[in-house]
Amino acid sequence: MTGGADQTNRFIDEGLWEHDFDDNSRVLAQVRSMQTGERIAIKVAYIKKHGLDFETGGNTVSAMAIKATGVIAENMGDGRRLRVHWQRVSPPREWYFYTYQPTIWKVTPGDWKADALIDFTFQNKPQDIDRFRNDPYWRERFGTDPKEHKRFRWARFYQAIADGLVSHAADRSRLIAFLQELQPSVENLGLLSGDQFADGSKGFIQDIDPFTLFGLFNRGIKDSNRRAIAAALAQFLGVEEALPESFEGIPVLNNQKSWFFPYAKNRDPSQIEALWQVFQSGLSLADADTEQAIERFSRDFDAAMGYFGVAWNLTFGLYWCRPWSFLSLDERSRSYISEKLRLTIGRHGPKHRCNAADYLQLIESLKQRFEEPDFSVHSFPELSLEAWTYTASGTDTDDDESADDEAAVNEIDDTPVVEPVIPLTPYGIDDILADGCFLPPSELERILRRLRDKKNLILQGPPGTGKTWLAKRLGMALVGHLVQEPQLRSVQFHPNLSYEDFVRGWRPNANGGLALHEGVFMQMVKGALENPSQIHVLVIEEINRGNPAQIFGELLTLLEAGKRTPRDAMQLCYPDPDGVHRPVHVPGNLYVIGTMNIADRSLALVDMAFRRRFAFVDLEPSLGTAWREWVAKMQLEASAVDTIQQRLEQLNSTISADRRLGKAFRIGHSYVTPSQSLDGRISRDWFAEVVATELRPLLHEYWFDAPDVAEREADRLLEGW
Repeated sequence: MTGGADQTNRFIDEGLWEHDFDDNSRVLAQVRSMQTGERIAIKVAYIKKHGLDFETGGNTVSAMAIKATGVIAENMGDGRRLRVHWQRVSPPREWYFYTYQPTIWKVTPGDWKADALIDFTFQNKPQDIDRFRNDPYWRERFGTDPKEHKRFRWARFYQAIADGLVSHAADRSRLIAFLQELQPSVENLGLLSGDQFADGSKGFIQDIDPFTLFGLFNRGIKDSNRRAIAAALAQFLGVEEALPESFEGIPVLNNQKSWFFPYAKNRDPSQIEALWQVFQSGLSLADADTEQAIERFSRDFDAAMGYFGVAWNLTFGLYWCRPWSFLSLDERSRSYISEKLRLTIGRHGPKHRCNAADYLQLIESLKQRFEEPDFSVHSFPELSLEAWTYTASGTDTDDDESADDEAAVNEIDDTPVVEPVIPLTPYGIDDILADGCFLPPSELERILRRLRDKKNLILQGPPGTGKTWLAKRLGMALVGHLVQEPQLRSVQFHPNLSYEDFVRGWRPNANGGLALHEGVFMQMVKGALENPSQIHVLVIEEINRGNPAQIFGELLTLLEAGKRTPRDAMQLCYPDPDGVHRPVHVPGNLYVIGTMNIADRSLALVDMAFRRRFAFVDLEPSLGTAWREWVAKMQLEASAVDTIQQRLEQLNSTISADRRLGKAFRIGHSYVTPSQSLDGRISRDWFAEVVATELRPLLHEYWFDAPDVAEREADRLLEGW
């Protein structure tokens, strides 16, 4: 698009491409970097909700039409124009999900989504829609199994409420009249009658912004009252989406601070209008994040953030309106992002909060991470839900509302703040198997039984047998549902780890002195004691890489299942942080799962006192039926499965028979289990890369004194294939 008009026909006829962003240095630099001979396409990106060949669950879908493809013949060097040999695509071919709104998008091969788009655009290959639908980033909205993805159904209702409010942006009189009529019949709407006016009178609000309106059913009130208010509003707006069954992952306002504006007597006349503007520009940006939409939203966001009563709550409101597009920066989410995800939240806005550039940059960074299969979360609703269960360090103490509220605009409703009950996602043995465990169910049941009885368990085995992978899932199966910190924590032992790090010890503080510091184990003990009805699990990876007896100290005695009571408590060598020596015991609801690599020559055997307190489970390389079925789902070719299984079993037999090594040095199945689908890749090539970069170096480590043997065995893995 140049000058606001579609230039496709002119570009094709004249054999060129150009743009008119004269002052956009980023675009100029992108164009200058384009090389003669590179492939190029003309696209137009938009969203669709209807007329699609797949089920969307009422959600909008990002779409992109490819209108022409070509090869760059000449770069004019001015950052604006190219000569291109074009070929028209007629009719335009439509692509979904993996799209990009800004003018120029450089697609680099290597990622499966990028490879698929390149093949679709330049090789005329069809798009595998179902693969995109079931990718973690899109699965909750568009997954092919509707029974499997039940979370966040509320999002459709919230989006529909936002759509219904758009028609009231210019004239809110009908909204006010509706609320005034609704108030007597529904609980928890008394706050609407507490406005204060310039003449000293009090009464019902005379204007309202969309976010305060949303906040009426997103406060710390009973779910039944939230549904009643939401149902009445939906009926008024003509919303047909079903009411939410639950409100998981939805941030709520503090009841005392649930207006986005001050009293009328103190209010800037343009404030409510500014909130409607950012509401509308936010919806536009969610639907099509063009440069123009980004610019408008940024201007409106920064203007709104400058008003009293807005602060971080503005991000709540944007999230309510478009939960798949916007991020809520409530206090828990800020802590989760900073501490758990280790992402920086820019704070270049008013009162050390974010401005539009900070907010959009964080959103973009998270969207990129969401597409990583192993990232902690894959959408903004999932992030918000996880944040509600996360216990923060308390370092982010900004109020979610403006800190200079002397007028107390929201002291009308004194209902206590009640955090919503977070629905729990069950997790058990069947889920471990569904995640890709190759052990039989009976063996998993046996392991969990030993863990419950002994309270401390170690998974040991050769490298690549999935010890760490299984440990965390056993922890969740023991708890009975999906769980994360602080209820399930993971640490790794190493040679430099000490009792002071793990249990308690003196550490430098910010004042240049020393302070007693509680290590991760004492933090877990404290959490388990404070929540006796909850199971807490500590996973210790590479438990024999440190010195367990030295690291646990006197707590090694207290780990024993028969000494998990207050009568067996003992004082630690360091006092509590307040200087008092208090007896400590390890509560019975704290379980420890360790992993141990028995093939590492650098590690000493653990002593008998430590060993007596743990149940030990051996994990073996598993290349049986369950493994074969799993790798087949990862698009590993059937002939390759047979060859890999045969070659690896042959190698493991050689390793077991070698007196220098033995069974502890066998190669685990994880090495030959793809973590992502190999769709489009040649299985033999994938295995050859595994051999070259993982197995051959490992075999040289095994046979460090016989490199010819290592080479021979590595070559046998690919021999004749």
